[in-house]
Amino acid sequence: MANLEKTGTFALGDLNVKRLGYGAMQLAGPGVFGPPKDRAEAVAVLREAVESGVNHIDTSDFYGPHITNQIIKEALHPYKDDLVIVTKIGATRGEDASWNPAFSKEALTKAVHDNLTNLGLDALDVVNLRAMFDIHGPAEGSLEEPLTVLADLQRQGLVKHIGLSNVTARQVADGRKITDIVCVQNQYNLAHRGDDALIDQLAAEGTAYVPFFPLGGFSPLQSSTLSAVAERLGHTPMQVALAWLLKRSGNILLIPGTSSRGHLRENLAVADIDLSADVIAELDGIAKAA
Repeated sequence: MANLEKTGTFALGDLNVKRLGYGAMQLAGPGVFGPPKDRAEAVAVLREAVESGVNHIDTSDFYGPHITNQIIKEALHPYKDDLVIVTKIGATRGEDASWNPAFSKEALTKAVHDNLTNLGLDALDVVNLRAMFDIHGPAEGSLEEPLTVLADLQRQGLVKHIGLSNVTARQVADGRKITDIVCVQNQYNLAHRGDDALIDQLAAEGTAYVPFFPLGGFSPLQSSTLSAVAERLGHTPMQVALAWLLKRSGNILLIPGTSSRGHLRENLAVADIDLSADVIAELDGIAKAA
């Protein structure tokens, strides 16, 4: 079993999590919509993740919708004391599987209550407000109104900590004028490094950065350099890409997702991979060549 302690821990507010966690998005059906083809395996994956030492699970009630949270509750409730579940709000799913912004006070309040119900919780550990000005990536726009609603739900005791997702550095700075921001969740990986400066800034401030699509998402990372390095080290390209992220900065928390126990073990084995300075420099060249 992989030694997750080797990767260290990082704080989400007053919650301490291991840096290698688990993302639940892939527990839903194709396109993150509808039920999984094998619900029993989804339950087994979650249980093995926690038994292996994972104490940080990332989810959302718009995965499915509702399905991944219901599976998490089935698999893990009552939850271990140290398990931190992070969810996202700010969107809903259409009947055609579309992703639609949901920023009104009513929609955000309903989203928090739906997450509480489906997860079986009295309060949510961390809620990320997902900016939806552009579904494909960060775009400027004011988050003051929805973040104020979320901060009010926090004061009511329904939310412990607040984070932001799919946001710009300016939105993070503006958000901090409204409430404490404990994490930022944006797209970032070996080939997609637009947030380099933001990661360094957050690290200096003691704030967690959680890369989504750490392996490229729906278009997996393709790099001859990555493949060559992985073959030389005796690991898969995806394992090396995850190991690079752990080395990139100590405030990075990984949440690779999977719907199979075999793949879960491959992901968690990343904790035992050491990358030399020369290898890291070689991998850094991937983004420069893109």
